Formats: sequence, structure tokens, C-alpha cells
Amino acid sequence: MSQDELERLRARIREVDRELVRLVGERRDLAVAVGRAKEALGMPVLDPPQEARVVRRAAELARETGVDEETVRDVLWRIIASARDAQEGQTRWGPPLPGHVEQSGGSEPEGG
Repeated sequence: MSQDELERLRARIREVDRELVRLVGERRDLAVAVGRAKEALGMPVLDPPQEARVVRRAAELARETGVDEETVRDVLWRIIASARDAQEGQTRWGPPLPGHVEQSGGSEPEGG
């Protein structure tokens, strides 16, 4: 391992971080747009079973590609929570509490 190789690795990490941040933002914006579309169509916006399906699907993709699925689950729940926050104008992190269904006048996105 040379100093040049170390610097190349660090440069690549910076590139990946830039793309990762862009993708996280895009994913969040899409979830917000889905929530707004459902609200405009008169559909229930909050859909915890759909959110759980989205996270399970991502965890399955993680397993298939050798990525830590718990990390993926955590990231997806945080993005979903961030989309909810954007719709509600507040800050809160993490997945919905088990058995807890919020009613907020239909302003929460379902996470995709």
C-alpha cells in the first residue's frame, strides 16, 4: 500500500459519498412526491404495510448483493422518516413504532 494508493481510495470515497448524498436526496424527494400524489388522488397517504414492504425489498437486495442488510434497513427507515417529516414539517427519526398508526390528516408519504 502506497501513499498514492491511499489517496486514490480516499478520492473514490469522496466520489461515492457525493453520489450517495444525491441518491438519498432523490429517494426522499420521490417518497414525498408519492405522498402528495396519493393525497391529490384522495388516497390514504400513510401506509405502514407498504413502508415495511419497501424496507424488506431493500433488505433482500442487500442480501443478494452482499451488503449489510441492517444498515440498509436503517438507512431506508431514516429516509422514509425524513419524507414524513417533510410532509408534516417536523423532525423525527426511525421506523414507526410497532402497532402504532399515526393519523395526521393524510399528509404522510408511504415511502415508495
